[in-house]
Amino acid sequence: MKTLILLLLPLFVFSQHTEEQKIIIKEKLAHYYAKTAEVRLFSQARQKYIDSILMIDHYNAYLWQQKAMPLFKQKKYELGLQYLDSAIKYDQTNHYFEYKAFMKCIFVKNYKEAIKDFELVKIKNKNGFVMDHSYDFYIGLSYLQLNQFQKAEEFLKSSIEYSELKWKEAHYVEYFYLGLIEMEQEKLSEANYFLDKAISFYKEFPDALYYKAQLLELQNKNTEAKQLIEQAISNLSKGYSINEDNARYEEYPYQIKKEWLTIELEIINKKLGE
Repeated sequence: MKTLILLLLPLFVFSQHTEEQKIIIKEKLAHYYAKTAEVRLFSQARQKYIDSILMIDHYNAYLWQQKAMPLFKQKKYELGLQYLDSAIKYDQTNHYFEYKAFMKCIFVKNYKEAIKDFELVKIKNKNGFVMDHSYDFYIGLSYLQLNQFQKAEEFLKSSIEYSELKWKEAHYVEYFYLGLIEMEQEKLSEANYFLDKAISFYKEFPDALYYKAQLLELQNKNTEAKQLIEQAISNLSKGYSINEDNARYEEYPYQIKKEWLTIELEIINKKLGE
C-alpha cells in the first residue's frame, strides 16, 4: 500500500532543512501520528507508521516503547526487549528502565534479571512505583517465583509498609501475595490473615477464595472450603479475576484457572463423601 511507504529522508538532512521543508516534515509527522491511531494495535501497519516517524524523530524514547509494547502483548518478548533497549538508550529519565524491569517480571518471567534491574533502578529512584506497585512488590514477586520465600516475604512486607505509609492502606494484591508467601512457608495463621485482608478489599476475588479454601481444608473445614470454591467458580465465570491492567495479556503468578477450581471441588467432594 502506498500509504505504508516509509519516509526515506536521511536524518542528516533534517538539520539543514528550510522553513518550507520544516512545514512539510511537520505535516508528515502529523499524518503518521494520526495513522497510528487509525489502525489496530497489533497490526504491521501500525509498526510501519511508527517506523516512518522514527525515520524523522529517531531519538524519541516514547516511540521506541510504543513499538515494543504490542510485541510484549503478543508474547514476542525477545523482539520487544530489543526495541525497549532503544527507548532506554534515548530516555533522559529512568522511566523505561523501570518499565523494562516490570516487563521482565510479569511478561518475560526472567525473575533473576527483573530483580537485578529493579535493584539498579532503586539506587536512583529509591522505592519508586511502576504500573501501580512499588519496586519492592515486583522484587518480592520475583523471589516468590524463585521459591526464595523469606526474601519474598521481606520485600512484600516492605512494599505493604510503604503503601500503608503513603496511602494509609496497601493494594489488595499485595496482601494476597503476602498471604501466599506465608502459605508456602506453612505459616497458616499469617496466611489466613492476609488472604482475609485481600478478600475484605475485593470480596469477589476468586483467586484469594481458592487459596483460602485450601487453608480451610488443612483444618478439615471441608464444608466451608466447598462453599468458597463454589463461590470462586461463580465469580470467575462472571469475569472476576486479578484486576491488574496487564492481566488481560499475561498471567500473573499463582493466577488460577477454571480447571483448578473444578479439580479442587472434586477433591473436597471426595473428602465429604459426596
